[in-house]
Amino acid sequence: MPKLKNGMQFLLENSLFLIIGTVIALVYANMAQKGYHHIVHHELAPHINLHFIVNDILMCFFFAIAAKEIWESFLPGGSLSSGKKAATPLLATLGGIIGPAGLYVLGALLFGANALIRGWAIPCATDIAFSVLVARMIYGKGKQPAIDFLLLLAIADDAIGLIILAIFYPTGDMHLLTFFLCVSGAIAFNLLILRKVLKAENFWLYLIVAAPLSWYGFFKGGIHPALALVPIIPTFPHAKRDEGIFAEIDSGHHEDALNKFEHWWKNPVEIILCLFGFANAGVVFSAMGLGTGLVTVGLLVGKPIGILLFTILAIKAFKLELPKGMSMRDIATLGFIAGIGFTVALFVATVAFPAGATLDAAKMGALFSFGAAALSFLVAAPLKVGRFNKLKKAEKLTPQTQN
Repeated sequence: MPKLKNGMQFLLENSLFLIIGTVIALVYANMAQKGYHHIVHHELAPHINLHFIVNDILMCFFFAIAAKEIWESFLPGGSLSSGKKAATPLLATLGGIIGPAGLYVLGALLFGANALIRGWAIPCATDIAFSVLVARMIYGKGKQPAIDFLLLLAIADDAIGLIILAIFYPTGDMHLLTFFLCVSGAIAFNLLILRKVLKAENFWLYLIVAAPLSWYGFFKGGIHPALALVPIIPTFPHAKRDEGIFAEIDSGHHEDALNKFEHWWKNPVEIILCLFGFANAGVVFSAMGLGTGLVTVGLLVGKPIGILLFTILAIKAFKLELPKGMSMRDIATLGFIAGIGFTVALFVATVAFPAGATLDAAKMGALFSFGAAALSFLVAAPLKVGRFNKLKKAEKLTPQTQN
């Protein structure tokens, strides 16, 4: 039993359930495409199927966890609380969005595929879980400036991604009055009734009324409902300061509602991501097309180039500095690691394009972004960063054997 428990924890901590769901979807779709689509799109009730339940309802909790990290990073001590501390990574983040989006749009224009331009935001994504997993493999565990830089970049990327989703990808006709009334009502209920009057600490109380009200506002307002929990996350009772992004060790003092919410939902969200992979990644390999190439090149080429160039701009033009212990070799490596856009790229693809060949081709590009992991190692080795730098030092310290 302990081995089984440890194995399950390993799968949960490394987001491998998402990979499992994705692989099952790919195998199933390529072996029995009709059967796969029947399961995913079969109506359980009018206009309600597995795809809707996963993408529009359950993914709310995935984006809520992301929003929690973003919100806490602005608290005192957080990585975004100091403009000077965050300036270089934020400029790198901007480059990591402009680079892939610009390359994607340029490619679409060159090939005369104007219909594909709508997917410009797909290669802007950085998958936090998998990028950190690869970074740990390259840099090792423990406190690493490069990993902190990557985490800050990825969280800022998520924050901008949420804004992009809300503004540029409406799900229908926008009814802003309904949206503002419902969302402001949800926020007011949590802040005024629960926090001020009742002084409630149970995070479920902050969800039971505000979550469905906010979701209805997003849904009817024409903004993707998966973002519905984002504006109510700051209404939860929370710590007064941030101890750091994804702190390695839980100090045990996180007894506030916001941290309890994250701790309760962390593992269920991994199962939700498994369902997300299954419901969205089922594309046949023959679906590859121009969209596949544009998304792949945007993530594997545009992302690292954008991050590198904007970091150089930060240092040369704005006289900013890299965190102590980092060099431009680390930036070059992190640029490729950040090119793993899988989860959010896949999600953006589903809202950018309707079901069909264009969507499937774009999804393949999101799947191919895992190639960034291999490229990261190919870059890290000759640049001697992370573990590879330690190997070099070890070789120098090893005494030459006598003949």
